Amino acid sequence: MNLAQAGEYRLLELQELEELHLEAYENSRIYKKKSKHIHDKGLLRREFRIGQKVLLYNSHLSLMPSKLKSKWLGPFEVINLFPYRVLEIKNLETGKEFKVNRHRLNIFNEGEVNCVSASFLLAMPVIT
Repeated sequence: MNLAQAGEYRLLELQELEELHLEAYENSRIYKKKSKHIHDKGLLRREFRIGQKVLLYNSHLSLMPSKLKSKWLGPFEVINLFPYRVLEIKNLETGKEFKVNRHRLNIFNEGEVNCVSASFLLAMPVIT
């Protein structure tokens, strides 16, 4: 093989390597697009309405030493909607009104909880 043929063969190898690189990049882009679609499909879109009851995330929880303390405060009532995901809420106990980002809110489901309890009598095992 002479020098010209070797150079031409090397250029073909480089071109093939570049094509493999572009194909891998395209496959990665397609995979990311599909995984983003699957992730976004699983997200819950929370739409708030005026008069709806909500819970507020307690951002000062780290200062409280109790592990069993609830992370949510409330219920609060939505009294106004603003652009850029800002809501004005009112504390139902004190009547205090303030604005908060909707990412710190969760919908309050007030309903009756039916607790079913069962009791079992335990006996000593029989040893034979």
